[in-house]
Amino acid sequence: MSQQKIIVSVTNDLTTDQRVAKICNTLLEQNYEVLLIGRKLSDSIAIQRNYPTKRFKLCFNKGPLFYLNYNIRLFFFLLFNKADVLWSNDLDTLLSNFLISKIKGVKLIFDSHEYFTEVPELVNRSKKQAVWKQLERKILPQLNNVVTVSPSIASLYRKEYGVDVKVLRNVPMLNKENIEVENIKMEGKKIVIYQGAINVNRGIELMVEAMLYLENTQLYILGKGDIENQISELVKDKKLQEKVKMLGAIPLEKLHGYTQQADLGLSLEESKGLNYQYALPNKLFDYIHAGIPVLVADLPEMAEVVHQYEVGVVLKQHEAKYLAETIKKMLADEEKMNQWKQNAKKAAQELNWEKEQQVIINLLNA
Repeated sequence: MSQQKIIVSVTNDLTTDQRVAKICNTLLEQNYEVLLIGRKLSDSIAIQRNYPTKRFKLCFNKGPLFYLNYNIRLFFFLLFNKADVLWSNDLDTLLSNFLISKIKGVKLIFDSHEYFTEVPELVNRSKKQAVWKQLERKILPQLNNVVTVSPSIASLYRKEYGVDVKVLRNVPMLNKENIEVENIKMEGKKIVIYQGAINVNRGIELMVEAMLYLENTQLYILGKGDIENQISELVKDKKLQEKVKMLGAIPLEKLHGYTQQADLGLSLEESKGLNYQYALPNKLFDYIHAGIPVLVADLPEMAEVVHQYEVGVVLKQHEAKYLAETIKKMLADEEKMNQWKQNAKKAAQELNWEKEQQVIINLLNA
């Protein structure tokens, strides 16, 4: 039997997308020929993968024209390139993948990384939200192979569209290569870390403002996104340049090396829209695998993990002074910190990609 080819598509530039990288490696292990498609930005850095990648250079990089530009390019690329399976990541790649799957009669797997129509960028923009919702309503009921990141989002899709949605959590690999990175530790200072997209409603402003009330503590922000300039300005306005360091996008191969140097990991998404309400972000699992305690927003999916595995604290008030006091208490309690660290190591033995990837294997064989 000849090797089957799978084309995986996503609208980001591939540099930091851990979920897609892990999925592609699992597909390779299942003896698929893999091609990953994304887009190229002006500041995109070179990437090396175990499989070929293609990044479209587009005329537009945001707004409706970007999505139209990307999907037209993707449609014609898929039309003229052979694939036995299409793997569509998120609603913004689904239309072209769906049309080609119908035209060519090939299997389509849809992977929803978030509850797309409820992301903060759409919640207060009813016309744009309505367009994406209409697309979702047209296509999702026709799909047979759907996965998403959390049980709550899976439940929403099942109720709304009557489709069988599997949960594929964005957990790290247990056996990962450790790449040496720069030392970010400072003598006599505790390290608090945020990793992920620097976008609205992720509580990043709150983290920065909390640093006004903390001594001997350093906040590192790892990532890039729509509001990184605003966050950088906030740091300057509050005169926190010495306490808050923004390291930009870190290649996913190096991310673990930075995270494990921290004393505490933050994931403080705000409850703005159902997407964040039911978020189960990969940063939470990355912190656990790095063996550091976590402080998370009081949102159901994240709180459930923290309580079940006893790996940290759930923040009860979204206010800068309260956050600072909570961080201070956590870092000062050595006994609790050590217990959370030990529990994180145990949790990683359950919450890992080696186990989670069975969901993918089952989908491929269905």
